[in-house]
Amino acid sequence: MARAWESLDIAELCRRAQRFEHVLEEARRRVEQRRGRIAWYPYRSLSGLSLIEKLLTGPWRRLLALAGDDPVLDLGCADGELAFFLESLGLRVHAVDYPETNANGMEGVRALKEELGSSVEILGTDLDAQFRLPGHRYGLAFFLGTLYHLKNPYYAMETLAGCARYCVLSTRIAAFAADRKTPIRHLPVAWLLREGEANQDWTNYWVFSEAGLRLLLERTGWRVLAFATFGSSRSDPVTAEGDERAFCLLKSVPLERQGEIEFLHGWHQLEYGCWRWTEREFAVLAPLPASMRPMLKLRFFLPELVIQKVGPLTLAAWVDERPLASETYAEPGEHVYVRGLVGGPTDQRVRIEFRLDRALPPDDTDPRERGIIVSSLTIE
Repeated sequence: MARAWESLDIAELCRRAQRFEHVLEEARRRVEQRRGRIAWYPYRSLSGLSLIEKLLTGPWRRLLALAGDDPVLDLGCADGELAFFLESLGLRVHAVDYPETNANGMEGVRALKEELGSSVEILGTDLDAQFRLPGHRYGLAFFLGTLYHLKNPYYAMETLAGCARYCVLSTRIAAFAADRKTPIRHLPVAWLLREGEANQDWTNYWVFSEAGLRLLLERTGWRVLAFATFGSSRSDPVTAEGDERAFCLLKSVPLERQGEIEFLHGWHQLEYGCWRWTEREFAVLAPLPASMRPMLKLRFFLPELVIQKVGPLTLAAWVDERPLASETYAEPGEHVYVRGLVGGPTDQRVRIEFRLDRALPPDDTDPRERGIIVSSLTIE
């Protein structure tokens, strides 16, 4: 049975968001009457939906239909305005921010949750650390205005690609360097901000060029479905008048890279376009780039059910029959198996065999042998 929010056009979504602003304003007023003044996030998060409306065309205008049956993620949620609005439409939502850089230490989002009687799941976590999200599968993630506040944007986007099918991303970009003379739009670069630059905000770090942002997305496992920029056409990374924002609709494709990785045996079907269960033994044929020290990265999720049923798992691997060091995983959650490989002077393809020491056997609930859930496999 279709759910009401699945058919909403983005224009209707914007109209409903405007009406929900009054609900939020009243909730803030009641919160302050009860507990005193709060340093609310100074910007209205829902205003970004008007730019997302300009970004989306065709079938993408029914944005919320992309969520499917999975929760929606509001990453960098500020006071949770977007999260509470989406919940009001009937979606399950997780809201994530970092108390140390949040405008009010996340007091605002938690106070609004209580006042609204909300069921939004809230998590405070450092996105510059080896972070975990409250869920391991999301149909749709909103990552608005946060990427340039991170020290490690590559890691954040790569991790998100492993657990979200679609993402709406916005971040500041620059067409010129800080001197406002040197063009960088078509160079794959990012400007590292000094303290005090860009709004006097010490949490600002990397402002990408358009080419740099597109390359970042490509290398972290995302396909760009829609891309638009708003603001100054002569943008720079440091001044208010030079502010330009990129808005993107992205699809995670870490296991769909055609022509790069051939799945040989031990893989179950692709799920949600993003991840696969493996059997106890599984293998790929993958390109090994010409490099002195290429790195193999296997990012996977280890379900708690597997740990409960069979105990800790040891993962071993071989590259063209040359063994790599094994590793044992005793805790459920996200993990990354990283090993250095021996490169060569030219590109080549290698066979990589993986073996777990145990796996879930077929049972009444699932006829498959199940080991781990792989979200990405790369050699760089």
